[in-house]
Amino acid sequence: MQAKLQEQLSPADAEVILERLPERIRTALFARATEIEYPIEAVVEMAIASFLDTEALGFADCKPGRGQ
Repeated sequence: MQAKLQEQLSPADAEVILERLPERIRTALFARATEIEYPIEAVVEMAIASFLDTEALGFADCKPGRGQ
């Protein structure tokens, strides 16, 4: 059985990631999601993608090393 590749982080996957983050980071991500009125999974995705590539908006745009 082959896993289905997704272009975006699912809400369930975002929850798993959030549960494992320190409280202060989790709180900051939720605050940012509220501030920009985006779903939390989009904010988590953007945070990870921007860490890997400062020019990326999300995983689909991410090309590690490009923005450094």
